[in-house]
Amino acid sequence: MITRSMVATGVFLALLFIGFVFYERCRVSSRQIAIIVAIATVAGLARVPFAGLPSVQPTTSIVLISGYVFGPFMGYVIGAMAAWVSNLFLLQGPWTLWQMIAWGLVGLSGGVAGRLCRKYSKKFLLPTGFIWGFLFGWIMNLWYWLTFSYPLSWKTWLAVNTASVSFDVAHAISNVVFLWLLGDSLFSTFSRFQGKIKHTIAD
Repeated sequence: MITRSMVATGVFLALLFIGFVFYERCRVSSRQIAIIVAIATVAGLARVPFAGLPSVQPTTSIVLISGYVFGPFMGYVIGAMAAWVSNLFLLQGPWTLWQMIAWGLVGLSGGVAGRLCRKYSKKFLLPTGFIWGFLFGWIMNLWYWLTFSYPLSWKTWLAVNTASVSFDVAHAISNVVFLWLLGDSLFSTFSRFQGKIKHTIAD
């Protein structure tokens, strides 16, 4: 029997696939691939030491800034890969796909933000990180609601989101803290990598 959860997961899987297809159609150098793998691995592993603190981790901030520097599609791929890498060390499950989509969208939005505000600005990124603390939670809540809630109604949807408020707030606040503490150094480091990519492509 096909459930709503299966349909929604299929849609999200299609979106994930489309994102990778669009990226594959871009010109990708070996240096770009190496940087994507390296940053995604760091972002994924950065979540592991904070596993005991629900929703508190620097992964979202790293992915957001990577998108801001490298653009929407690289940010999307880095975010999706970071979710998969982190769950290799934590726990894989059907939620992994939804986390890949959620963190992929974080990277994508970071790329859009970078296009709108090319000059690095914490005043621009901090509110974005805060908002993503809630958006990320709502995406994961959608998976939980479709999979475990019965009946599917506005009442049960509200109940699921109400139960996650403390986790979403923790995620939002930790994003702001990590962006404030690590944002400058991450932006500087990623910008140097971006400069090397442009130099490689130019060659």
